[in-house]
Amino acid sequence: MKALVVDDEELARKRLTKLLEAVATIDVIGECSNGKTAINSINQLKPDLLFLDINMKDMNGFEVLQKVKITPKPIVVFVTAYDNYALKAFDVDAFDFLLKPFKDQRFFQTIDKVLKISKSETDLNFEARFIELFKLYNKKLDRKELANKILIKQGNKTVLVDPLDIMYITASGYYVEIFIEGKKFVLRETLKKLCKSLDKSIFFRIHRSSIVNLNHVKEIVHSDFSEIDARMTDNRLLHVSKSHKVDFLEMIGI
Repeated sequence: MKALVVDDEELARKRLTKLLEAVATIDVIGECSNGKTAINSINQLKPDLLFLDINMKDMNGFEVLQKVKITPKPIVVFVTAYDNYALKAFDVDAFDFLLKPFKDQRFFQTIDKVLKISKSETDLNFEARFIELFKLYNKKLDRKELANKILIKQGNKTVLVDPLDIMYITASGYYVEIFIEGKKFVLRETLKKLCKSLDKSIFFRIHRSSIVNLNHVKEIVHSDFSEIDARMTDNRLLHVSKSHKVDFLEMIGI
């Protein structure tokens, strides 16, 4: 079985590819970092199995599938952080969802399910199921769009910060400091409360005083006594606590 991995997060792609390499019956034929490249690769390479991120920067996963011309279509495993429609979709046999952040065991449960799905079963109801899920996704996205902004008051104005632009967040007493490339914002909020509102597939709390955007982790620095630090894209080192170390390394595919 030929598999293609589509996700705009490099660490997510690497982790999925690494997990797939452990499955003898599946051959990874490529990776794509955006929707446009994914459409071309799917139509040219004709994968049997597609791991597809729903929320990408240039288009969503459902829009990618609308432009797929090949027949028969691949078995689709959506990778998503939006649990409401994901849970509903578990009733749809031709699809499966990996809900970020997921454990290795959950991934292999998905693989077992995929390998048991017959190709004729996948083809038969693909279009109808896809249309239903696409409508559900759009409704969810419309409601969530504004809530994704973090509002920060600065004097007589309010800055709307896109979480995807955040590199990392650190605690400073009763405040948090939000670091964006070239800028720092101070917000009167607890780190614990702010963490709950962030996308857990992108943001990870590595310490009681810091949260990182996994896309901005440049290096893992190993020190004595098995301790590690995360070097961010602005070269700042943030310590990873021992209690978060295992889950953090699993999230980045190590």
